[in-house]
Amino acid sequence: MFGLFSLREFLSAFVVLFAIIDVIGNTPVVISIQERGHVIRPLQASIMAFLMFVVFFYAGEAFLNLFHVDLSSFAIAGAMIVFILSLEMILNVRIFNDDSELAKDATFMPVVFPLIVGAGSLTTILSIRSQYQDINILLAVIANVFIVYLMLKFANRIEKFFGPSVIYITQKMFGIILLAISVKLFITNLSTLLKTLS
Repeated sequence: MFGLFSLREFLSAFVVLFAIIDVIGNTPVVISIQERGHVIRPLQASIMAFLMFVVFFYAGEAFLNLFHVDLSSFAIAGAMIVFILSLEMILNVRIFNDDSELAKDATFMPVVFPLIVGAGSLTTILSIRSQYQDINILLAVIANVFIVYLMLKFANRIEKFFGPSVIYITQKMFGIILLAISVKLFITNLSTLLKTLS
């Protein structure tokens, strides 16, 4: 299997996934979630993200087809979660329920899904599989997940380094960007879904 390794394919897959996962852009989002009292477990989040990537890589389309869910519907669901999260960041309001201890743990939702393992990254995983060898894509996933782990682990230090004012402005800016991305993701996939149904 390792005989199929290609540095070019690995770097290409890594860059594509890095751009889609957007670790840098998600850092202010993670800090915003932590500031609202939510717990994020870096190692647990990284492991869950990696497992989701691998499972979806090998059985994504079959899994969605099992529940009669297409990629467009899956992407729309992810877009709605991102939309709500962006409103929280921009308006300083709480929409997600924080009453229970379970709700305090934001490791899986919204950090792992849809911020890290979103509809865009999962769709990308499926699309690049036809272009690159499996080993190169899986190594690219591991490298990206490791970077995600570092970001989650040291998010507070990043905040202290840049200061509260810079982080506040960045949160608002990326909140608007997330809002725009969610709207685009929703409209694009809704159009695709309507064309399929018609």
